[in-house]
Amino acid sequence: MSGKRAASKTSWGALIDALRETDKWAGFSPRYRKDLEPVLEYLNEKIGHVDASRLTQADIYDAMEKNRHRVRFANYIPTAISMLSKLAIRKRWRTDNPAIDIEPLKVPKDRKKPHMPWPDWAVDRMREEGNPLPRLIFEIGVGSVQRPGDWVGFTWGDYDGEMLKLTQNKTGKVLQLPCTENLKAALDQAKASLGFAPHPSRHILTRQDGSPMSYYSMARVMVRERKRLGLMAFDQHALRYRGVMELAWAGCSDDEIASFSGHTTKAMIAKYAGEARQIMQARNAAAKRR
Repeated sequence: MSGKRAASKTSWGALIDALRETDKWAGFSPRYRKDLEPVLEYLNEKIGHVDASRLTQADIYDAMEKNRHRVRFANYIPTAISMLSKLAIRKRWRTDNPAIDIEPLKVPKDRKKPHMPWPDWAVDRMREEGNPLPRLIFEIGVGSVQRPGDWVGFTWGDYDGEMLKLTQNKTGKVLQLPCTENLKAALDQAKASLGFAPHPSRHILTRQDGSPMSYYSMARVMVRERKRLGLMAFDQHALRYRGVMELAWAGCSDDEIASFSGHTTKAMIAKYAGEARQIMQARNAAAKRR
């Protein structure tokens, strides 16, 4: 009579709340939870009031099709629903998991944009003309050879003056990373610019008020600087590949590169290290030719 829909006690919204209280959710990496949160909010808005038993595989495909313009988000929908459905089965709210065997959407070829490793001239421009904060982000990316999601997690307690330590968000690997000279100089300069000895728990990358910088705020800083310097063709994730290439140029084997980058498979190492080795061999050949 009020015109409002009453939410079922066995609703998807109740499942979403319950999922966030589980040990499984707490065990996910912060980055993975950030990827799932927008999808859970979307599901809560669309079907949060609906009884958990009232969802079919066709409904999931419909939701994915409506989000085809953002393929990565669309493909997270069955992932989230599968998690929720397993919880629903344990609670006896469902007897099946409708997200099993859902076929993911494919990114159209015209929308696939490979990461372009930073060439020497782009590296030189950032180091010569970049502002302090984006240049620090840049050196952390190239020097640590880690994923951008890990850069914002570094604290001053992780830096001992020579090495950085971290536990990778994606893999859980614990790594000790010797700093390059450029990275060490950037970190020392950033530390000195604070004017005080930072607490070990203070993040290296922070906002103006000293609070930890999020992945998205870091990305905005880098986009502004890349636009200013004419470097938009080279994104921040490609700094990891630049680091792989520099290790290959230094004569490192794939195993040595993996020990530094933390790659669990060697496919991406082989791609970018192979490209670096081809460049190096071509330069050697050109020198001999001259």
